Amino acid sequence: MKVLICAGGTGGGIYPALTAASALQKIGLSQNDFLWIGTRGEMEEKLVPRAGLKLEMIGGGAIVGVPLTVKILNGMKLIWSIGTASRLIHHFQPDVMFMTGGYMAVPVTVAAQRQRVPICIYLPDVEPGSSVRFSLRFAQKIGCTLADSRAFIPEEKMVVTGYPLRPDLRAATQLSKAEALAQFNLQPGRKTLFVFGGSRGARNINRPLMRILPELLAQFQVIHISGTFTWPEVEAAAATLPDDLRVWYRPFPYLHEKMGAAFRAADLVVTRAGASILGESPAFGLPAVLVPALHWGWLYQKVNADFLTERGAAVQLTDEQLPEKLLPAILGLLDDPDRLAQMSAAAKALDKPDAAANLARMIVNVAQGGVAAHD
Repeated sequence: MKVLICAGGTGGGIYPALTAASALQKIGLSQNDFLWIGTRGEMEEKLVPRAGLKLEMIGGGAIVGVPLTVKILNGMKLIWSIGTASRLIHHFQPDVMFMTGGYMAVPVTVAAQRQRVPICIYLPDVEPGSSVRFSLRFAQKIGCTLADSRAFIPEEKMVVTGYPLRPDLRAATQLSKAEALAQFNLQPGRKTLFVFGGSRGARNINRPLMRILPELLAQFQVIHISGTFTWPEVEAAAATLPDDLRVWYRPFPYLHEKMGAAFRAADLVVTRAGASILGESPAFGLPAVLVPALHWGWLYQKVNADFLTERGAAVQLTDEQLPEKLLPAILGLLDDPDRLAQMSAAAKALDKPDAAANLARMIVNVAQGGVAAHD
């Protein structure tokens, strides 16, 4: 069986696709059975080759949250890329196309549909973004993290799989807290705050955090992933901390192998509300302060945040509230062990450890019966 993968942009779409590929390899596929189509300058350019999968590039760019002139230019690139995608598909001869979103999914979907390649989608967020909305009509099946997506997905196509947490993160759930803390040379005697603004970072989270770090580090220890965009600013601010506080602070521009240990070490996470938190918070039973991004049309993060908040696993703040309310929110939770325990139990109840296997099964089913679905 050959699988064409189209997933790009943020880690919220790339990592589930990588996890699905890993699950498919566990049931017999080889690395040569995959072709990933992406675009230059995005995360897939580094992550996909690291996974040993073949990556081909097409032209394109974002058409949501960009100026009109950029939107028109990128739209033309995407239209032009239909031909490139068609040639790649014709040469590879896939049995199924699997997509999770990203702007390049539109020309690849069109090309796959024209060549009668069955299509399946995984929707990481509760609410689909623009490229997934476009592709829904062509898909045989749509895997969803949550049943709440039924408001946006045709019921006859919907399969609730859960969020496919990548294997290294799932493995880290088995670490003891002491083992996880030791990977950062931190101590079990202090509560640990994990702050993560996404793979590229969130300046609106980083800057308020840096202002309150001295007060936090007087009581707690902090693991902070700044993202690559604001790392120089964070690194410079960290250098100004007194030695007696700096010893409790672990800043990084990004983490790969130790990401799971950071989640396992934490007692509380402050993060955006991208799709991955729907899998990470439940898997680790980790209470969260969620700061959904509400710009650039990313309203789906608010839907994600509402899901966890309504079930008692998280609280929410907006970017505008962070300068005034971030410190009280963190202190109020870390100083309340009973509430933390309740939030942790609420998060853990949402975990679906078999999500990757569910997603792989859906892809195989579409590949085996998808051609007939076109007739």
